[in-house]
Amino acid sequence: MSNTKVFAYVRVSSKEQNEARQLKEIKDLGINERDIFIDKKSGKDFNRLQYQSLKSCLRKGDLLYIKSIDRFGRNAKEIKREWEDITQNIKADIRVLDMPLLDTTQYKDMLGTFVSDLVLQVLAFVSERERMNILQRQAEGIAIAKASGKHLGRPKINLSVLNKEQRLILESKYKIWRDKETTGIEFMTSMGLKKNSFYKVIKEYEKMLQDS
Repeated sequence: MSNTKVFAYVRVSSKEQNEARQLKEIKDLGINERDIFIDKKSGKDFNRLQYQSLKSCLRKGDLLYIKSIDRFGRNAKEIKREWEDITQNIKADIRVLDMPLLDTTQYKDMLGTFVSDLVLQVLAFVSERERMNILQRQAEGIAIAKASGKHLGRPKINLSVLNKEQRLILESKYKIWRDKETTGIEFMTSMGLKKNSFYKVIKEYEKMLQDS
């Protein structure tokens, strides 16, 4: 009886992105959910927690499914190095769903291996170039926004953006809070603010009281 196992690797670039499309296609293959490893991190390198956990589970003869090369990584040299480590050192197989030629369970003759290696290198290069283009577009967008005087990042919380109700709560509860008759958590919750924003408002309010 064979002890070989089937795994899958799924990656999206950030926590805001949705892995549902990749995950559905992987689950449709009948792969056990516990054998699917998901990272929500950039593909610039392979220092990813779930990928490293997956790699430590791989054994000779196992099969790893990947949706596409750009989900595997975005650095051409590192993609090739990791591919070779898995297929040549660990001796597990890899199957890329979006590119049938990249299937190490097939094409094991010399010509097939040559074609697969060539396809891998081309796709890895394209994946890396796409990441570089994304970074360039982001940098250009930031530069244009700064030149236009737009504020980037989270909006600053200050007294001027508090609504009337929040201002009334601040004025009525501030002294009670300073006298420790109510907790900071209760105070910030009643104002509808998170911790960092709450203390920024308090600092500004205290400065206003000192200056008045």
